[in-house]
Amino acid sequence: MTAHVPPISALELLAPAKDLECGQAAVDCGADAVYIGAPRFGARETAGNSIADIEKLAAYAHRVWARVYATVNTLLRDDELAEAERLCRQLHGAGVDGLIIQDVGLLECDLPPLPLIASTQMHNCSVERVAFLEKVGFSRVILARELDIDQIRAIRAATRVELEAFIHGALCVSMSGQCSLSYAFGGRSGNRGQCAQPCRRLYSLHDAGGGTLVHDKHVLSLRDLNLSEHLRELVGAGVTCFKIEGRLKNKAYVMNIVGYYRQKLDALLADVGGKRASSGKTTLGFAPDPDKTFNRGYTTYFLHGRGVAVASPNSPKHVGEPLGRVASVRRDSFVLQPAASLQSGDGISFFGRDQELHGTVVNQIDGTAVFPEKLGSIERGLRVFRNHDHAFVSQVLRSKNQRRIAVNLRLSGTAAGFRLEATDGDGVTASQEIACARVWADKPVQARVVLERQLAKLGASEFCASHIDVNLSQMPHLPLATLNALRRGLVEELRRQRARLRPVRTIAHAPSRVGSRPAQPAADRRGRVWEPFQGSHVNDTPFPERELSFLGNVLNQKAAVFYRRHGVGHIEPAAESGLDMHGRKVMTTRFCIKYEMGFCPRAPGDASRVCPVEPWVLVDDEGRRLRLDFRCGERNCVMEIVYE
Repeated sequence: MTAHVPPISALELLAPAKDLECGQAAVDCGADAVYIGAPRFGARETAGNSIADIEKLAAYAHRVWARVYATVNTLLRDDELAEAERLCRQLHGAGVDGLIIQDVGLLECDLPPLPLIASTQMHNCSVERVAFLEKVGFSRVILARELDIDQIRAIRAATRVELEAFIHGALCVSMSGQCSLSYAFGGRSGNRGQCAQPCRRLYSLHDAGGGTLVHDKHVLSLRDLNLSEHLRELVGAGVTCFKIEGRLKNKAYVMNIVGYYRQKLDALLADVGGKRASSGKTTLGFAPDPDKTFNRGYTTYFLHGRGVAVASPNSPKHVGEPLGRVASVRRDSFVLQPAASLQSGDGISFFGRDQELHGTVVNQIDGTAVFPEKLGSIERGLRVFRNHDHAFVSQVLRSKNQRRIAVNLRLSGTAAGFRLEATDGDGVTASQEIACARVWADKPVQARVVLERQLAKLGASEFCASHIDVNLSQMPHLPLATLNALRRGLVEELRRQRARLRPVRTIAHAPSRVGSRPAQPAADRRGRVWEPFQGSHVNDTPFPERELSFLGNVLNQKAAVFYRRHGVGHIEPAAESGLDMHGRKVMTTRFCIKYEMGFCPRAPGDASRVCPVEPWVLVDDEGRRLRLDFRCGERNCVMEIVYE
C-alpha cells in the first residue's frame, strides 16, 4: 500500500554546478536551486569558481526565482577565518541565496545576512544534533547520507528547520565529516577539500591468522545513490530539498540527472499537490536516462536498513550498460553476441583476466564486427559494457531545453492609445502603455490573428504567452513596429517587477556569545527588510556532547570558543592540526564488510559458516594496514577503521 503524502507547498530540486556553464544548464533543465564552489574553502578544492561567475549564475537563476547556494564548507585555520569572512561578504554581494558551511568558527564571525546551511560534513546524524543546529541559527540542515527513513522522520518530528537530503550520486563510505583516512595516508584532508579518495583503492583483507579473505578488491568502494523511486517517502518523512551530488561531474551528467529528477518531482507534485520551489515549466530536448551517464551501479543505501547491495568492489569506475559477450576475436576487431547497437565514438569497457576494468573507444562498426581503438586484452567470452553512449551524450549537449514562465496577456485601450498587461504564473503583474492613434481594422478576424501572433512572440525570453485577451469593443489595427515595441517594453517591465518581488530569505546573524545583542531584522542589498529565522538568536544551548575528540573537527580558536559556550568541556584539536593518526580511528561507517561477506549472524546466508578470527585487517598496495573493529548493535551497527 502506498503511504499517504500530505499536500506540500514547495519541493526544491538542488543541482550541482562545477562551473557557470553547468549551473546555467542545470537551471535550464529544471533545477530549483544550484550549489557551487566559492573561490576557496569548498569541500571540492578543484571545483572553485570566481565571484564574477557566481554573480552571473545568480542573475541567471534569479530570472526564474531559482536559488544559488555557495559552498564554504571546509575546516578553517585561525589564519584563514578573516579571509573566509570576507569571502562570505563577497558572495552576499554577488547575490547568492545561502551559505553552506562546516566550520562553526564562522558563527563567531560577522557574517552577512544570508541563510546558513549546515553541511553534511557537520555529521548531521541524530535528532539531538539537528535540533542543536536549528537553535543556533541554521536555516537548513543537510542530512547524513546513511540515515534511514525512520531516523529522518524522527528528526522531522522534533525540529522545524528545513531538511535537505541527498537523492543521487556518489556515496562516501564514511560518515560525513568523520573520515581522516585521506589525511592519515598522505596529509590530504577531506575536511579541507583535498580528499585523495583512498576508499576507492585496492585492498586485500586478512584475518587475525594472516589468512587472505579478499585479494586486491575495492572493498571500501560503494555504489552510487539513486532514490528516484523513493521521493514520495522522503516527502512524507519531511524532506523538502532533494540534492544531487556531483560538483566534479560534467555538463552532460548534470543535464541528464537534473532532467530525470525534474520529471520525477513534477509527477509527484501533480499527484500530491503543491508546487515546485521556483518558476516556470521545463521542456527537455532529450529523454533523460540515469544509466547513460557516470555511475558505479545504484543502491538505496540504508534508506530501509540493511539488505540491499551497497558495495562496488570490482571497480570504482563507470562500468556502463551490459551489451553482451565477445563471440570471436580477429586481428583488429571482435564480434559481440548478441549484436549491439554500437557506433563510432562509443566507449566500451570490460574486465580482463587480471580482473581490472579496461576500456577503449569504438572507431568503426562493420556489420557485426567492432573495430576498437585498442584491441588490448579483449578475448573470447568476455562481457562487454558501454560506458559512453556517444549518440546520447551528443543529443543531451545539443538539446534545446526550454524553461518558460506562463504569462497571461491583456490588451486594452487608454485615452492616448493602448495598454498591454501581463500576469505570470507567480502572480506578478506588469503593464506597458503606448501612445498612438486608435485605428480600427477593416478585417477584424485577420487583425486578431496578426495581433495575437505578434504579442505571443516572446522569443528567447523566459516567458511564454499562455492566453491573450483583447479587451476592446473593436479590433484595432496596430503596426508591427508598435506591437513589437509594446511587447518588448512589457517583457522588460515584467522582469523588473519579478526582480523586485523575488522571494528572498535574509537572516540577521549575530554571534551567539552570551550577552551580545540579539539579532535584528536586516535589510538586504536591495534595501528590503526580512524577519530573521527564529533559531538565529543569542543562546548557550547545550551541545549534545560534553567532550569532543579530534572527530569534533575543531581546527581554530573561534570554533573552540563556540563549543565551550555551548557546554563542551574537553576539546581535542582536529586531525588537521597535525595529529599523528597511527593507532587512531580514521573512519566510522554503517557499511560493514562482515555483513557484505555473509559472516554477520543477522545477515542472510549460510548460518553454519564459521567467521574468520578477528581482528581483520585491510592492506593496500603500499603495505599500509587498517584494522576493522565491528561495533555490532541491535539496529545501528557500525564498522570502525583504525590506522595501524
